[in-house]
Amino acid sequence: MKVLIEADGGSRGNPGPAGYGCVVWSADHETVLGEYGASIGIATNNVAEYRGLIAGLEEAGRLGATEVGVSMDSKLVVEQMAGRWKAKHPAMAELLQQARAVASTFDSVTYQWIPRERNSHADRLANEAMDAAAEAPSEAVAVPPAVWTGNQGAPTRMMLLRHGQTEFSRQRRYSGRGNPELTDTGRGQAEAAARHLAQRGGIDAVITSPLRRAHDTATAAARALGLEATVDDDLIETDFGAWEGLTFAEARERDPDLHGNWLRDTSLRPPAGESFDDVQDRVVRLRARIITEHPGQTVLVVSHVTPIKTMLRLALDAGTSILHRLHLDLASLSIAEFYPDGNASVRLVNQTSYLS
Repeated sequence: MKVLIEADGGSRGNPGPAGYGCVVWSADHETVLGEYGASIGIATNNVAEYRGLIAGLEEAGRLGATEVGVSMDSKLVVEQMAGRWKAKHPAMAELLQQARAVASTFDSVTYQWIPRERNSHADRLANEAMDAAAEAPSEAVAVPPAVWTGNQGAPTRMMLLRHGQTEFSRQRRYSGRGNPELTDTGRGQAEAAARHLAQRGGIDAVITSPLRRAHDTATAAARALGLEATVDDDLIETDFGAWEGLTFAEARERDPDLHGNWLRDTSLRPPAGESFDDVQDRVVRLRARIITEHPGQTVLVVSHVTPIKTMLRLALDAGTSILHRLHLDLASLSIAEFYPDGNASVRLVNQTSYLS
């Protein structure tokens, strides 16, 4: 199915109270299939434009589109997405990466610039969102700019919770797409994490991997928080292919050359498996979706070690070596914040004090 997207964004003050709007049309531009607008706190025009594009692409994906034609009155976004201009500013490069990750889920995406008067529907939605941001300044500055970083606006805070113990994790075996259940210890870890999160409070949504060990951990937390857990397939663990269920030593013995190279090269895949670069592509897509759907909110994300490490790596803008140097215990909690201006910060890594 082909759809057309019109998207817009703006900021009153640049940076200032910002918002975006997007509308998805049928291929003949006769029927509105979906529309969305949201305020994003304090941000720049360009950030708001990108957020509008990402929201439009996400909405097209939810509608089942396979081909997309994008029209925007932002020359910068259109030219960068089309690959004709480079994104030199780090925040723009980050948003470009997010948008391209979402766009990669379609068979084809085309981009064209249109004058503002031809983008009136999306422009209206964006202005309504900016009106809402201006009328509720306390929300727009709920988290003030970080003193040392200058980050602007209220971030989307992700509480990254690893699942509890399984028999595979107890035996230190590769556990990817297999679906072992939590052990008694793992269920106790999940309940302890749930109590801790309920005491903290302030969580607006719970999103989980579909695999049982994560889903059961998330369900315990959601119950304690009075929320429902939503499943997102992009949170699933790495597919270790033929190495599933093997120990490190057994996988190395089975494929000595590949296993050694795989530890050094994130583009390599286990036999019939998935590379760490593949995991990053879907985590980037997931991050964009969470930021779009939960601006300025706190979201509990329950997943596995590789997706969580990848989310922390994105927040830190770190190299691939962090995937092997960062240790995350079972049922541990980490926190990353992603700001409307494209910046990010890590607040916590591998908290486990509530398990003792």
